[in-house]
Amino acid sequence: MTDINTSKSESRTVSSRSGERSSERTSERKVVTRSGAKPVVKVNEVQTIVARDNSDALKIIPLGGLHEIGKNTCVFEYGDEIMLLDAGLAFPTDGMHGVNIVLPDMTYLRENQHKIQGMIITHGHEDHIGGIPFHLKQINIPVMYGPRLALALLEGKLQEAGVADRTELRRVGPRDFIRIGTHFLVEFIRNTHSMADSFTVAIHTPVGIVIHTGDFKFDHTPVDGETFDIQRLAEYGEKGVQCLISDSTNSELSGFTPSERAVFPNLEKVYMQAEGRLIITTFASSVHRVNMILELAEKYGKSVAVLGRSMLNVIAHARNLGYIKCKDETMVPIASVNRIPDNKLVILTTGSQGEPMSALTRISNQEHRQIKIRQGDTVVFSANPIPGNTISVVNTIDRLMMQGAKVVYGREAGIHVSGHGCQEDQKLMLALTKPKFFLPVHGEHRMLVKHSQTAQSMGIPAESMVIIDNGDTIELRENSITKGAKVPSGIELMDTSRSGVVDDRVLKERQHLAGDGVVTVAATVGWDGKLMTRPEVHIRGVVTTMTTESLQVKLQGGIENILRDRWAEYARPVKDGGQADVDWAGLQYQIEREVQRVLRREVQSSPLVVFLLQSPDTPGIMGGNAVKAAAAGISSAPVVKNAVVKSAPVTAVAANTVEATNGVASNGNNAGGAAPEPIVKRATRQRVTTRTRS
Repeated sequence: MTDINTSKSESRTVSSRSGERSSERTSERKVVTRSGAKPVVKVNEVQTIVARDNSDALKIIPLGGLHEIGKNTCVFEYGDEIMLLDAGLAFPTDGMHGVNIVLPDMTYLRENQHKIQGMIITHGHEDHIGGIPFHLKQINIPVMYGPRLALALLEGKLQEAGVADRTELRRVGPRDFIRIGTHFLVEFIRNTHSMADSFTVAIHTPVGIVIHTGDFKFDHTPVDGETFDIQRLAEYGEKGVQCLISDSTNSELSGFTPSERAVFPNLEKVYMQAEGRLIITTFASSVHRVNMILELAEKYGKSVAVLGRSMLNVIAHARNLGYIKCKDETMVPIASVNRIPDNKLVILTTGSQGEPMSALTRISNQEHRQIKIRQGDTVVFSANPIPGNTISVVNTIDRLMMQGAKVVYGREAGIHVSGHGCQEDQKLMLALTKPKFFLPVHGEHRMLVKHSQTAQSMGIPAESMVIIDNGDTIELRENSITKGAKVPSGIELMDTSRSGVVDDRVLKERQHLAGDGVVTVAATVGWDGKLMTRPEVHIRGVVTTMTTESLQVKLQGGIENILRDRWAEYARPVKDGGQADVDWAGLQYQIEREVQRVLRREVQSSPLVVFLLQSPDTPGIMGGNAVKAAAAGISSAPVVKNAVVKSAPVTAVAANTVEATNGVASNGNNAGGAAPEPIVKRATRQRVTTRTRS
């Protein structure tokens, strides 16, 4: 990883740690490219660094973060160059069964990979950097520029995912310029947020200056002393900002968002009143909050044990970079907590959002190996639930209370403040930058609408702003902002292994299984158009008063009716004594539709149907006993596991062997651990389909 040192001049020193600025204007700045630092550029020459060009439009394409909270990802495209800004993730909803991570659809970037010049990162929250390791497995991003803390967290993610060699990470500081391609020059402007080392960016483009706020609020008393560089924003406002792209998360709330320091006295009150152990949960990335928790622990002589991999990782990096300051002896390993008096112990843990596998959730379920709730424990939720997580958080609180803990939570407790600006913060941002055009981002639809109304109250005409969705293309020119063609958008779902994408078909089938269950049917039809054995039926997760045997009889009757009435449509006459020509795919489709109809009538629901059709490969080669043996072998296997699954409309899949039976049953001659022989080999053809609701 390469460091980019903040440039200094005789007239001014830029200090990234103290946030101090001298009163004199900066005369020179450093411009950084992949090959290193170019000669310094005069501030008054910044406007001409990127040549103005009105022959083409600047395209702004959000792939995530619109009409939702999370997976913030934005594309800036001019000509044949693309610059990316952030690449985050979101967490699954209750209906996304088996899904661990939600990512934006990256089809557009895969198709235009040759244009990608690099990425800029505003800060290190998961909804801004969490998707990068997954995207690097699909696309190459030559270089990434971002804050020290964000890149320290990202570096570990890339190494764990095995993609660290797919990009180059370069650190930036306040007021550093970096060049990406020939059309983009970006200045990093310090802002304040719930995470340390956060930036707003000013992007110089051929059509003018675009300011992207990133996540922000105006905190005038930040915990780390790094104040918002309001002066730099005002300077851009005086020069002229073509477009402001601004965080809309708290646009429905009036006033200013309180300073992070406002939490300190209420947390201190909790420390003073706690009689036993203190168990505190917050976002792992809330470095300022964690720093205050550790500061109070030292003030009141308490030791701190940390639970949760993400919490341990963030604290380690933040301490190395100086954003968290505490004595080494304050931190104790979790294995030693039982040797520390209860009133001298703080347990800092993940799980503020009720995540199923988080440490606090496991503690509430009495499943944690080392920590059990005791009478006298105080559990503090120093975070508000993200929309969609409220129920899981409330259930966790209930379980903790049932075990005797005192739980401190909710807005009235005053132990959490947002990292996003409310309406007055947003007005101040608009007043400082004075944008010609406005684009609200990072929020659900109502938040975007409310933010646009706030902008109109600040004098920006309605026709100078656009409310967009993921995949919309904004075309920005010198005198206009319009919607262009939509690009592929949507979501990509990662399963619990984080190695496979769960596509829409699989997700719908999982939802169908969860809602109505599954019925598997295996039938064997001879060349004479008759069932050669009774259909095998298995029911899983279907609510019905019918027995499997009764349903089997009903299905057998329905299949026999189809064979009797429709066989002639699918069996062609034998020519010259050769093999009969049967349209097995068409026949299977008709039988499967009949199975579906019978199930709707008898079960009064629409379960997922997995249908297996077998037939002899050659007329007369397979007797009744062999067919029964094959059917028995298939029925003994989990049919869904061995099925070749296709979603509606149904498509038949033919095979020349009964591979589904391989490894399921033995022919009785398997000795000494040898691999079992298939029951039927090259004797039957098998077709499997799955039918779901449309």
